[in-house]
Parts: sequence; structure tokens; C-alpha cells
Amino acid sequence: MAADLTDRERDTYDFIRDHVARLGYAPKLQEIAQGIGIRSRGTVHRYLQALQRAGLIDIERDRARGIRLRAPLDATPDQLPFLGRINAGQPLEAVPDAGQIDLSEFFMGPGRFVLKVQGDSMIEDGILDGDLIIIEQRETARDGEIIVALIDNDDATLKRFRDNRDGSVTLVPANAAMRPMRYGADRVRVQGVLVAQLRSYR
Repeated sequence: MAADLTDRERDTYDFIRDHVARLGYAPKLQEIAQGIGIRSRGTVHRYLQALQRAGLIDIERDRARGIRLRAPLDATPDQLPFLGRINAGQPLEAVPDAGQIDLSEFFMGPGRFVLKVQGDSMIEDGILDGDLIIIEQRETARDGEIIVALIDNDDATLKRFRDNRDGSVTLVPANAAMRPMRYGADRVRVQGVLVAQLRSYR
């Protein structure tokens, strides 16, 4: 279905994907219009509807940055979509004759995507700058889970989630040099929960 997109619709998709890769969150309609060189936000809205019909994005109504990327145009069933960067392990015991391990069971799943960590706010949880993390898309989280949080519909960050049970939440870094950040619950939107982590030593 993605092959039926017009050049302008592909330009729109590429701009959204690049924006998320650079900044960690989706652009606004006006930013898309400027990015692809047009003035009409109504035209951008038509392009977004075409991308949604093609299965490339989801659109959340009434949100300033309510665009969510799905699989990229060239994704295959055994790949996870790479959706950008995020500001910011136990080894397996060797068991003789344990058989083969299907790594897809650890990483693959519906609603999952990959982010690249930038920063050192989670280093005491073993999450380092440059690590790839697997996020399961969710809108809620349990107390203590590590989440991707969107603050004020603008800034995305990776932190441990604490529900204060008083209408506020705290985003807790895993770095003694940084302080926890407390916000009204309405200012923080859960975008996903950390489920796995990848690191290359090459």
C-alpha cells in the first residue's frame, strides 16, 4: 500500500521520520508544512491521512504532537522500526546442551520499536549513552517501570516512573548526580515501557 503514495506524501513521511530521529518526538503540522516547503496545514493533514491509510503512522486526535510512526517503508517482519533517539544487564548463564535461543522472543512483539539512548541519566541502571533500547508502546505504566515520557507534549525522556498517588508523578534518573523531576500527572504522557536493551562492543 505504501507504494501508492505520492512524492509529496513520501516527503511528508520522510520529514516526520527524520524529525523523530533527531529530536525524539513528532513534529507539529506547521513544522511539517515548513519542512516540506508548503504553507497549508490542511494539505499536510491530507498527507497525514494518506500515511495513516497506508499503515505508516497513527494519528492521535487533539494532541499537538499526536503522530506516531509505525513500521518504515522498507521494514520486514523480522525487523523493529527505528523511531529515533531518546535523552537520557544481567548476563545469561551458560547452560550446556540448552538448545537454541530464539532472540526474536526477547525483542520482537506487537507495538515495539527501537530508540537510541543519548545521555547518562540512566547509567546506574546499566543503560549507557549509545545503547539501543526496545520500547513496548503503552499509554500507562506500573510504578517503578522505566518509561519513555513525553513532558508537556514537547520533551521526551527516559526515566523510571513513580506514581505519587496525589495527582503527580516523579521521573527518577539512575544517576546520583541528577535529581528526580516531579510533575503534575496531566503534564506527563507515557509513550512506552522499556522491555529490552542492546549494546554493541564493536
